[in-house]
Amino acid sequence: MPHLYKRTWTQKELLGYVGDVSQMGGIRMFTLDEGPERGVRAAELRTAAGLRFIVYLDRGMDIGPAEYMGIPLAWISPTGPAAPSFYEPQGFGWLRTFHGGLLSTCGLTQIGPPGEDSGEQLGLHGRISHVPARQLSQGDGWDGDAYAFWIEGRMREVSVFGHDLLLQRRITARLDEARLTIEDRVTNMGAIAAPHMILYHVNLGFPLLQAGSRLVAPSQEVIPRDEPAALGLADYARFESPTPGYAEQVFFHRLRAESDGLVRVVLVNDTLKLGLQLKYRQKELPEFTQWKQMGWGTYALGIEPSNSRPVGRAAVRQRGELIEMAPGEQHNYLLELSVLAGEQIEKL
Repeated sequence: MPHLYKRTWTQKELLGYVGDVSQMGGIRMFTLDEGPERGVRAAELRTAAGLRFIVYLDRGMDIGPAEYMGIPLAWISPTGPAAPSFYEPQGFGWLRTFHGGLLSTCGLTQIGPPGEDSGEQLGLHGRISHVPARQLSQGDGWDGDAYAFWIEGRMREVSVFGHDLLLQRRITARLDEARLTIEDRVTNMGAIAAPHMILYHVNLGFPLLQAGSRLVAPSQEVIPRDEPAALGLADYARFESPTPGYAEQVFFHRLRAESDGLVRVVLVNDTLKLGLQLKYRQKELPEFTQWKQMGWGTYALGIEPSNSRPVGRAAVRQRGELIEMAPGEQHNYLLELSVLAGEQIEKL
């Protein structure tokens, strides 16, 4: 039974108070209508527990702004959720339309820096975050006294004579929870084997992220990517005030899963008594990257599980770690993002 407004309710009791459940939460579809994001379809999901977030349906069904009780959780970049037509696939062009948001998906055949692999020119982080969804559907309903709502769509990364990967995504929220789940299925629809790389770029920002916030992660080893990261290794889990000229720091973590096979990573703000927890299955996503960017005006934390290290496809192939999906093969991924507050924070 849902626990809301300081008590537990049955379905019958709640429906006695409201003419429609949308009074408390649900899904609202709309289209953006200004600037580079004009024409981008979106969906707002809102729970009675205080979670609100926006899904950009024409941007790989990624998640943009998110908030809890009116407090922003995600970092939002100055590019905005530009329409897919503005995507620049060459080199670092991905950054010109990187909207940030609670989730930006990288892949499906390339993650990491641009480069060349098997004669193919690959841009930063791949194409999937710029593919519009098809076959969109949404739904809601009661399961006994519990009420949930969801939205689902398909994005296909495909080229003639090339790879053909289909991403099916379902995002679900419950009326009485400040939590969302993302269920992805990637299928090789083509007749040839396809490389498969995927990274979930979860972007957290102010005020959840600020000086004094801390990262709680079951890290067994933390490896700096380069010299700036090596200089900041001792403070990878602590965060400073915005700093002009800050050089991004990237760390590769080797994390310990719990007995259920899940990894739990939390950004904690003790002053606000607020946190955002990412939970996922390590078997599916064995790698984890931390992006620490304390720049003035570009102030963000990326917590990023992936199925391979984000060093570019050619480098992963050379390491003998590239996943090649056979025709018809499927890979499933499950992530959960949830708000922790009050006493839940004091235990961390």
